[in-house]
Amino acid sequence: MALLAYGGTDSDDTELAPVDMITGPGNIYVTAAKRLCRSRVGIDAEAGPTEIAILADHSADPAHVAADLISQAEHDEMAASVLVTPSVELADATERALATQLESTKHRDRVTTALGGRQTAMVLVDDLDAGVRAVNAYAAEHLEIQTVDAAAVAARIHSAGAIFVGPWSPVSLGDYCAGSNHVLPTAGSARHSSGLSVQTFLRGIHVVEYTEAALKDVTGHVITLATAEDLPAHGEAVRRRFER
Repeated sequence: MALLAYGGTDSDDTELAPVDMITGPGNIYVTAAKRLCRSRVGIDAEAGPTEIAILADHSADPAHVAADLISQAEHDEMAASVLVTPSVELADATERALATQLESTKHRDRVTTALGGRQTAMVLVDDLDAGVRAVNAYAAEHLEIQTVDAAAVAARIHSAGAIFVGPWSPVSLGDYCAGSNHVLPTAGSARHSSGLSVQTFLRGIHVVEYTEAALKDVTGHVITLATAEDLPAHGEAVRRRFER
């Protein structure tokens, strides 16, 4: 990471220039290194442990919900697997399904630790509206919608890294096949950030070009605003262009 940010010399004395942008996921140490480098180079995000939130109602299959929660808990002991539902019956059935599926999952110890961590929860809400508010506030990296009319519910979500709509769209699909980017905002940063895309590598440069007549037309406005800010030299830089 330091080589990318600061450059260096290769073993054959080739000079390696520093880069302008560092992107991509990694473990907690990669994230810490990106944080240290971000004052020198741009980074995509400080990606933390993976997260899945599932907003589900009575129509969801608890075996599918449990499998999806386990799939992300498999990543890391600090992974967050959160079920948000107004259905006590679904929550209870999912808990039973988790216990059953944990018996056969390969990384049982890691998954069990993640599912038992403070970052993981089953959240009971009064109704689906409350569930929508909850997942928008949480702003998960991955959000599954397993409800009646899932597309309509998904349209109400404004904070999530990626949304997986309906019972046939598990997060694993996004990880390996669907084409959505796998580098997504975590730790609530989906409230203000997006996943990695080509936009990450693009910059906007503002270009200003006035004619003499156009500048003269706004001279008074510039001088007035500069005077109001007690920065008279700003206004003077415009006024002097029209001295005769």
